[in-house]
Amino acid sequence: MKDIETRTDLEQLLWAFYTRLLNDPGISYIFTDIAKINLEEHMPSLTDFWELSLFHTGSYKKNPMQIHLDLNAQERLTGEHFSIWLGHFNTTVDSLFTGLNAEKIKTRAESIATVMKIKLYNAQN
Repeated sequence: MKDIETRTDLEQLLWAFYTRLLNDPGISYIFTDIAKINLEEHMPSLTDFWELSLFHTGSYKKNPMQIHLDLNAQERLTGEHFSIWLGHFNTTVDSLFTGLNAEKIKTRAESIATVMKIKLYNAQN
């Protein structure tokens, strides 16, 4: 297996990852029923986010925390949701890639999930 090296690699990872998420009833409803995500339309933005996060390139300009705060206002995002999300993310990375960037993206995902959980918890209290 190779490492994550390009935007195309990120697209491959993200399509596989979201396929897993959308097939998991413990979390899929958040994307389909609450956020009503159109993955075809949303994928470029997701790829932009991870391209910026991993490679420090790309054009991502949105505020992911605000997006999740707004989503949390509609459906409380729990620690279990974040655990499912992170589990699928790590499993997907490990099934497709190996190397420094593969490990880096998993670490970034865990950091992002941790910060979001803390901020969402603080917003609720």
